[in-house]
Amino acid sequence: MLVLELGTLIAGPFAGRLLGDMGARVVKIEDPGRPDPLRTWGQGERDGRRHFWTVHARNKESVTLDLRSEEGATIFRDLVSRADVVVENFRPGTLEKWGLGPGELHEINPGLVIGRVSGYGQTGPQAKRAGYASVAEGVSGLRHLNGFPDQPPPRMALSIGDTLGGMFAVQGVLAALVARATSGRGQVVDVALTESCLAVQESVIPDYDAAGVVRGPSGTRLEGIAPSNLYRASDGLWVIIAANQDTVFRRLCSAMERPGLAEDPRFVDHSARGIHQDEIDAIIADWAAERTAEQIRDTLDRAGVVVGPVNTVADVVRDEQFRARGMLVPHTVPGVDDTVLGPGVVPVLTDTPGQVGRGGAPEPGFDNDAVYRDLLGMDDARMSDLAARGVI
Repeated sequence: MLVLELGTLIAGPFAGRLLGDMGARVVKIEDPGRPDPLRTWGQGERDGRRHFWTVHARNKESVTLDLRSEEGATIFRDLVSRADVVVENFRPGTLEKWGLGPGELHEINPGLVIGRVSGYGQTGPQAKRAGYASVAEGVSGLRHLNGFPDQPPPRMALSIGDTLGGMFAVQGVLAALVARATSGRGQVVDVALTESCLAVQESVIPDYDAAGVVRGPSGTRLEGIAPSNLYRASDGLWVIIAANQDTVFRRLCSAMERPGLAEDPRFVDHSARGIHQDEIDAIIADWAAERTAEQIRDTLDRAGVVVGPVNTVADVVRDEQFRARGMLVPHTVPGVDDTVLGPGVVPVLTDTPGQVGRGGAPEPGFDNDAVYRDLLGMDDARMSDLAARGVI
């Protein structure tokens, strides 16, 4: 399967990464003079390189092509005639302005699946607005749910709205490919960052519609779900204890040597514990404060209670479970004798597992020869001329 990835920054490249992880041939197309800014993102630097791009560029080939020029658009149309999927995350109307909208592309390749990620979607009164993940999180109400009551709603230290948009785009692309197997026709997969953030909000909308409940931030816990919270151990570390299911709560009470709590009318079932959440949290917090984090985890693991640490990345890269499942993978950097660790492939498939076969961070145009010669049959003279004129 051949995927052409357009666009920049996170949502589109993340969608392309997921497809590449599962075996698609992904060709990332960048403007010759304006490479993806994601190449310069990331908080850590080594030998003048940042590494956000390393992960999102894995399993991809990198070519340069000026889609704004008529000649570049013609070359893109030639690639489209051979492709299965196009993924893009430009502002709506951009491809149409270049004469490369879905109508034109489907004339060339009726079976093409076009994944389009934008701030607000391809239709509606706000479709033409620029949109980033941070604003999408706010517009969708997702940001309002984060943090603590009466404090400014913080963002997660990630562009989670972009990631959700990329994941929904891949879900839609795969569904469209399944549909194409029956109909023979491609279609447009229209993904909005705002809607992607809205889609993960569980019962927020029905809670409001049915009962007028405006859910808000609840700090380290979920209101009405107890006990499921952070508790500080005697060594200062935080431990997550999640025992909100009745059977698990009884096991927690036994492990704390307080079996009678499970029969206390305040805590006897899920609804009662939700009403008396502060009280049960205080009891568990007092118990945890007398034990180290390791003692808490060992005790509750033996009792069958759901428990875990709050790991930093330094803890994560040492985690034996992640390592055993191949979730910490060296990524090679083409042209450089170096590797950098990155996340593995999710999900794990038993018969056709994904892999990080090609490393990350190819330079812009690194694969021009492989793509333009092999796919389009260009010769040296043609490629030299196009490069000299800034088309590739």
